[in-house]
Amino acid sequence: MPLEAPLRHATGAHWGRFIRTIVEVVTDEGIVGLGELGGGGESAEAAVRGLLPYLKGHDPLQLEQLRWKIMNPTASLYNNRLQLHAAIEMACLDAAGRKLGIRACDLLGGAVRERVPFASYIFYRFADAGTGRGGETSPDQIVAHARQLVAEHGFTTHKLKGGVFPPDHDVEVMRALAAAFPDDRLRLDPNAAWSVEEAIRVGQAIEGLKNDYFEDPTWGLEGMRRLRQFVRIPTATNTVVVNFEQLAANIRLEAIDVVLLDTTFWGGLRQAHKAGLVLETFQYGASVHSSGELGIQLASMLHLGAALPNLGFAADAHYHHLTDDVIKGGKMRYVDGAIAVPAGPGLGVELDRDKLMQYAEYYREVGGYAYDRDPTRPDWYAVLPEQRWAAARSAR
Repeated sequence: MPLEAPLRHATGAHWGRFIRTIVEVVTDEGIVGLGELGGGGESAEAAVRGLLPYLKGHDPLQLEQLRWKIMNPTASLYNNRLQLHAAIEMACLDAAGRKLGIRACDLLGGAVRERVPFASYIFYRFADAGTGRGGETSPDQIVAHARQLVAEHGFTTHKLKGGVFPPDHDVEVMRALAAAFPDDRLRLDPNAAWSVEEAIRVGQAIEGLKNDYFEDPTWGLEGMRRLRQFVRIPTATNTVVVNFEQLAANIRLEAIDVVLLDTTFWGGLRQAHKAGLVLETFQYGASVHSSGELGIQLASMLHLGAALPNLGFAADAHYHHLTDDVIKGGKMRYVDGAIAVPAGPGLGVELDRDKLMQYAEYYREVGGYAYDRDPTRPDWYAVLPEQRWAAARSAR
């Protein structure tokens, strides 16, 4: 799916598009459930189809059996099936909801909200000649981009994807956003690009801003635990707490305050919801993570957000960076920075097969991409955490 402009991040760039795989589960009654996972091509398709012998004849409502059939830890020791399970479970929840006439969030216990707020999710971007968008690097350019997003979508929380330039540049941008939007909330995520000491310095430099949290400034539970001793901003992660063993370790260590829950990384919508309830029990914060989703996974995120009692922060979404979607009716709309939870049964979205075929053909034309490489610097690669910044890295 094409993006408005290439998105830059600490380890490279999303070079103009996201690659996704759509999964369908078809029941013996002809009900079709939809799922989605990241990545694509023959390998992804083969991995999904390879699970059919395990699952043919499976009752879509038997979701706990499904989890053990696919994610049995001994069976998947050498081939992690978390995201495959996530897409298939998503489709089973969709099919079951359609059969029963209820929403996916109702299968989790019901909704406590009908609208999920989102952050603006601001990236440094390369310019795109086709769309005329992008090219933001300076504080003034980022603020102008944020103003455009607020005008279009109504966001009141702003998340900067940092780590592209030297840390002091991110500090300047954060201060510029705070000055431009004094009533709004902020968050900074450099994708764990900094050493603990550098992260402490940056965290202390932005402590006076209206921060929701400081997301993954350094790597690892121990690194985040050390950071938390010196920075008076709640810490957050979507990288080092992505399963239940890590969640238990995090609670014992008191390392990270807020966990961003992803409906694919955690192995499914039910697993992400279960993790949210564990966080609620121990009085830790929860939010919803974005992994470059189209409308099907976005619907799963909305149902997760609807059912989480402790959703204390605006969710993330790359969604406003997409040029289109593969669901009927086109892209979902933000209203005052939030998206309504779909009202229909299951996930509440329908597949636009013409759009699916259009973008499948586009994939065949342009192919995939190396997620963590920057095509403008073909010989460069990231070493994390980075403590020194090369001239090529800091060039604006």
